[in-house]
Amino acid sequence: MAKVKWQDAPQEHDYPAAAQYLSLLVGDPALRAELAGQLHEAPVAHYKVKDLLRASQLPLLPETNPHVAADLRKIRKRQPLSAVLLVRGDLIRGFPLQIADGYHRVCASYYVDENTDIPCRLIDLPTVVAHLAKTGSPAVKRALADDSVAASLRTAEAVKTAPAKKTPAKKAPKKATAKKTAKAPARSTTPRPARS
Repeated sequence: MAKVKWQDAPQEHDYPAAAQYLSLLVGDPALRAELAGQLHEAPVAHYKVKDLLRASQLPLLPETNPHVAADLRKIRKRQPLSAVLLVRGDLIRGFPLQIADGYHRVCASYYVDENTDIPCRLIDLPTVVAHLAKTGSPAVKRALADDSVAASLRTAEAVKTAPAKKTPAKKAPKKATAKKTAKAPARSTTPRPARS
């Protein structure tokens, strides 16, 4: 089979498809719009197809799937596939990578070569949420009322904005003074004999 060719960027119709998929995961329309805008502006990065499937925790669709089969035909005809749109997962909170658009293309590419480098536009959800928190999205304000969400956002922001810590210079030890303190004579604790 021919080597998989990829376009450098997603096709324009991939963005509404990604927004439609994200509408199932993100209820706030302002956040969805922000995500769509971020996907348009994100730089292209390359990731191996096997890593995308592992990080997304999605199963490999069969070659008989109509969409996968259509993409395999494109590959055989040496037609380039559209780049993939991704939202980064969060290992700490247990959120997998989201393939917002391009799941079938990823699966078709895997059947040709699991080490194929796929051009992707990848965005980070926590950055977007923090941005929306600053702009006053009502849904984000409600989420921030949840202490665990607010704490994780504060931690993420602190890591991004914290200045580099300066190591304090070690202080020189104080010089000993030549003053000698006179010792008071020790008092005797033995009783004195009584005078007669």
